Amino acid sequence: MSKQTEFSDNTSLYTLQLPSRIDSITIVENFIDELSAKYGFSDELYANVLTCLSEAVINAIVHGNRESLEKKVYINLEVIEDKRLIFTISDEGDGFDFNNLPDPTAPENIENLTGRGVFIIKKLADQCIFNSKGNELELHFKI
Repeated sequence: MSKQTEFSDNTSLYTLQLPSRIDSITIVENFIDELSAKYGFSDELYANVLTCLSEAVINAIVHGNRESLEKKVYINLEVIEDKRLIFTISDEGDGFDFNNLPDPTAPENIENLTGRGVFIIKKLADQCIFNSKGNELELHFKI
């Protein structure tokens, strides 16, 4: 499922490569369960990481890779001194303009069934950074 590399400076790296299928989210959920058990996540941190990664991976699969089975979603995690999590989620799509997303809380968008993922991620992660192309997202969480 995931590959882990330990470094002497109390840094661990994990990598996952997921097929662009919605059911790949199960792999992500299991990975977060393993991380939570290993690092002792609080209930709030567990919920925030699970929600943010689920949203990011689903966006990468559906919007980034357009569910193309030839494309993958990549998750890298750096755990620094058991105190900080830095996830990088990337897809093989063309990216998007993350600076011009409709506000999901605006009256004209409030009843839309989609369009809340990035908004939720920005609210729950300690830090959220997109690359300039819009096909890679870095999420930071304090343990």
